[in-house]
Amino acid sequence: MKMKKVILSCLMLMGVLSASAQEQKGTTEYVFEPHWYIQLQGGAQYTTGEAKFGDLISPTVQGAIGYQFSKAIGARLAINAWQGKAGYQKVVTDIVGDCNYKYTYFAPAIDLTFNLSNIIAGYDPNRVVSFGAFIGGGLNFRSSCDDAAAVKAKIDPFTAQYNWTPMFENKANTLLFGQAGLTMDVKVSEAVAIGLEANANILGDKFNFKDAGNPDSYFNLLAGVKINLGKTYSTRFIPAPEPEIRYVEKIVEKVVEVPAPAPAIEPLRRDIFFLINKTDIRECEAQKVQDIIDYMNAHPTAKVMITGYADAGTGNDRINDRLAAGRADVVVKALKAKGIAESRISFDSKGSRVQPFADNDSNRVSICIAE
Repeated sequence: MKMKKVILSCLMLMGVLSASAQEQKGTTEYVFEPHWYIQLQGGAQYTTGEAKFGDLISPTVQGAIGYQFSKAIGARLAINAWQGKAGYQKVVTDIVGDCNYKYTYFAPAIDLTFNLSNIIAGYDPNRVVSFGAFIGGGLNFRSSCDDAAAVKAKIDPFTAQYNWTPMFENKANTLLFGQAGLTMDVKVSEAVAIGLEANANILGDKFNFKDAGNPDSYFNLLAGVKINLGKTYSTRFIPAPEPEIRYVEKIVEKVVEVPAPAPAIEPLRRDIFFLINKTDIRECEAQKVQDIIDYMNAHPTAKVMITGYADAGTGNDRINDRLAAGRADVVVKALKAKGIAESRISFDSKGSRVQPFADNDSNRVSICIAE
């Protein structure tokens, strides 16, 4: 009697361990990786002033190298340069003629950057569109300008008479400036994003050569490319807690032999799980496919229904429809390759519109029912 109990307990334990080994369930967690990046941008600058809006638009370029310390915060060294413009209003030009002029500058800055999308909505390396902000400052090296000197010579005789804004001497200047702005990046690949940037800059009164008695300012609208250098994230699999194993003792008082009824054919279900964004059958899942093949060979009249799914937590309907169909198709091909007739196989795919499991990652699955 004791030996029967021991044998029965061992068989039950082996069955539980075998079932748990077949299916490893859990969740995949994205882990942020600090990384460097570079940016190359070009666009237009508007320098505030008296002249018409269109006369104050000039080209500008910017290059930057940055480092993302965490999901939310980074820093960059950005160099903005090229051209600024200034001029006078129509009442001045009507008297002395054209008063518009342009000059060059070179403005390196150090900015503190913030990933607003990660701060507000949480970290997601698969996010296509991300928004950010930055604040910083630097030095603006503005060149001298012969055109500005020529305009000064034209207006100086009338400045006091008409109370026009006077001009500074034609000298190069180095000015402290502060800036802030917003960014938008559209992900093209793991390494490359196309981006837009709008920033506002405030600096000393001498930037546009005009002595107005208040700070000067300019605004940049830039578009360009951002290239990540190295890995930006990794993944970590967190297995689900192991189920508690309970041992049940069954005491058989008396064994009565009776003719066994004809065994009923029990349906067979196998859930074949896939990795994120994958449609290939992993080695650890291959035994489940073999189980279906063995069942179909043992029961020549049995048929199998294969339904593919994708998880709703990642991707979109277009991507998930493709993944779900691919997961069903790869199982169908595996069965046909082992001689299972096509007439005995049915298949379907639900995309991510139907979620058979409560756990998000477990919905990367093909559910196979043979009967």
